[in-house]
Amino acid sequence: MTSVGTPLDFDPRGWAARPAPATEPVPPAPRRGWPLLAGAGLLFVAVPIAGWVGRLSPADVPASPDLPPAAVRPVGPAVRPPPRDVIERSGMLPAAGAIAAFLAGQGLDAAAADAAQSLALPHVAGDGPLTAVASIRLGGAGAADEVLDVRVSRADSSGVRLIRDAAAPKGWRAEPLARSVQSRLTAARGEMNADSLYSSAVAAGIDESIIPDFAQAFVYDFDFQREIHPGDVFEMAAEQTVNADGQPVGAPTLVYAAFTTAEKSRALYRFAAPGAQPGWYDGNGRSIIRSLMRTPVEGARVSSTFGWRVHPVLGFRKLHNGIDFAVPSGTPVYAAGAGTVEAAHFSATAGNMVILRHEKGYLTKYFHFTSFAPGVTEGAHVEQGQAIGLSGTTGRSTGPHLHYEVHLNGAAIDPMSVKTEDGAILTGAALAAFRRERDRIDAARAAGAR
Repeated sequence: MTSVGTPLDFDPRGWAARPAPATEPVPPAPRRGWPLLAGAGLLFVAVPIAGWVGRLSPADVPASPDLPPAAVRPVGPAVRPPPRDVIERSGMLPAAGAIAAFLAGQGLDAAAADAAQSLALPHVAGDGPLTAVASIRLGGAGAADEVLDVRVSRADSSGVRLIRDAAAPKGWRAEPLARSVQSRLTAARGEMNADSLYSSAVAAGIDESIIPDFAQAFVYDFDFQREIHPGDVFEMAAEQTVNADGQPVGAPTLVYAAFTTAEKSRALYRFAAPGAQPGWYDGNGRSIIRSLMRTPVEGARVSSTFGWRVHPVLGFRKLHNGIDFAVPSGTPVYAAGAGTVEAAHFSATAGNMVILRHEKGYLTKYFHFTSFAPGVTEGAHVEQGQAIGLSGTTGRSTGPHLHYEVHLNGAAIDPMSVKTEDGAILTGAALAAFRRERDRIDAARAAGAR
């Protein structure tokens, strides 16, 4: 059978080199039955061609002059060695004696782990948790992992780094880690809600551990039960020690406290004068300490005020010589002022009671204790703010509370009406040091206020 057009060429060496014809001849119109025969012929021809070409190997195919050799010579995947990556694994250790167990958990043999622990102990002596971070090279392809070094440190970043060293006596080389801490001051403001100072401060994002110190700073100025109302504004600034990783070390310390109500405003700074304990001072360097505290117990609710009332047990009208603070049994009660213990015993009506005698004719009484604090005995001296007992419901009482009285020259007076002189003011070098500390705190508050 004769074909019209370009004759079929089955030699693959001529496929790329043969030029296309200049003009394409027009085939004649097909006759009846021609498409079927043509299709059969093409099928007949294509089958052996496909089988023959499929048996060709790359070596049998010559390089085309128009293509680079790589185009006709397939390249297999490159063979690379398995990766050997270094990772870090960390853990919290309850004590230094757990270093060996931590390293054994990373695949280190017992002898090397014990040697590392004995070398580290002098650098991390003492109680308390530790952080351990081990650098490990992953073996890969069936090889064992390799511990390169381990850092064991306390919260203040002090500790030791142990490096694997075959030349060292125990196979480890020790590098001490120095303590690395700094102080950060943060300030936060909030408003009193209808519940309590505690819930108001927590809602403002303040660390709950400094809230009692805030309340204690204002024991001479505010009655938190009767003078504080929703909407009153407070501010607290605290310093926190942090390590090199920015993690807190220990508890924060309250260094600034401010409270503003509709009637008055107070701002206090924590300062330690030379040779004295830290205390609270106003912006002029005057101490808050006065002869008597207004509230000798924390977190109390005034359940009964000073004055005439119907006695809840006796049922008749009687003068109430003090103030009742409703607090849970076991709440610490503090001496309202420095003085001498005149009495500390049980009474049928007052229960376990303490009477303190102070300067300038003042006497304070505390009723219904569950127990007395150690050392609170007749004739003993107590400092202002010292714990003298735990509240309770002993004696003639309808529930756990503290009954508190103030007497002046033998006459009972309202504890909330006691007017005491202002505290001592700093002078000289102490005042200059206080001003520097006050300015430092104010600058940090302005920079980090939220």
